[in-house]
Amino acid sequence: MTDSETVLIPGGRDVRATLDGSDAETEHVVVACPPHPQHRGHRGDERLVAVADALTDAELDCLRFDYGEWDEGRGERTDALNALDWAAERYDSVGLFGFSFGGAIALLTAAAARDTVDPVAVSALAPAAQIGEKHGLDAAGALYEIRTPVQVVYATRDRTAEWEPVVDRGRELGCEVVGMEADHFFVGQSAKVAEVVGGFLVSKFD
Repeated sequence: MTDSETVLIPGGRDVRATLDGSDAETEHVVVACPPHPQHRGHRGDERLVAVADALTDAELDCLRFDYGEWDEGRGERTDALNALDWAAERYDSVGLFGFSFGGAIALLTAAAARDTVDPVAVSALAPAAQIGEKHGLDAAGALYEIRTPVQVVYATRDRTAEWEPVVDRGRELGCEVVGMEADHFFVGQSAKVAEVVGGFLVSKFD
């Protein structure tokens, strides 16, 4: 059984989150970054919910958050950093997960936070290689800065996100790279996504 509560993430932007927790007491949590907010991405995204269910079934908590006002990627990365800080203050260990735009945000956040909150592991599902036309945030390049285990899951029929640079860099660096026969949205495959992503993340916590 999963219990959920609404959380306000401090940091100067309007960031609201849902904390999913199992009945078991746990010291582990995964912060989940949603897809692009200008394309109806939000914390209730079915891929995020499926992964959260897999995590709580394994007695880990999951913090799914919504971004604040659109800021070309930079503000959204700040939102994720603030969510990570909130989680790290309350749990012994924290992981990161994101889908699409959120996959890029998860990678950028792990790279930016490594000297303050080093995530246990990071999983990026169908991540965009670069976000924010104004700021040009390079998610593929962020992989060089991440010291913890990284999983990159991509869809072989994805024509929405430019995922190839992230996959190529991930293979170069020895990350776990998983290809799934699917389109960008993994239609009808949420359970498989939850199995692949949830299994990886759960395995990295003590």
